[in-house]
Amino acid sequence: MLMIKEISVEEEISQSVQVIRESFATVARDFNLTETNSPTNPAFTSIEKVLAMKEKDIKLFGLFIDNRQVGFVAVEKAGESLFYMERLAVLPEFRHAGLGKELMDFVFQFLKKERDAKVSIGIINENIILKKWYQDYGFVETALKSYPHLPFTVCLMERPV
Repeated sequence: MLMIKEISVEEEISQSVQVIRESFATVARDFNLTETNSPTNPAFTSIEKVLAMKEKDIKLFGLFIDNRQVGFVAVEKAGESLFYMERLAVLPEFRHAGLGKELMDFVFQFLKKERDAKVSIGIINENIILKKWYQDYGFVETALKSYPHLPFTVCLMERPV
């Protein structure tokens, strides 16, 4: 049975860290990211970083199948009507089954009550497959940014709720 619920206790946060790290490890491998050249990449997250997100009142959600966590997403209120969707992750062996879309549907339903809300994401621009996946969901590119400390271009995308 599929269930998405808010992550609250430390044991669930620990499971979430494992899901995030394992899910983003494939991207890190594909784009030659390391903890040295991309220390903020979710593949290298820690329990301390996820706890810090929770302390900043960022909402953390886990996707569970038969009580096993296989997905994760975080939602941060960034402004009056702007929300960041962060760390969207599905374990590699559970991909291509619509679970990422389930997480996005959940986020947009969660934010339905917010007036004029829009969701913003930042992805690796060179990840063409992922970029198209978000575009197919209705996200539109708003900016491309290069940072001296990152070995890739960041693509910022938005979609109204």
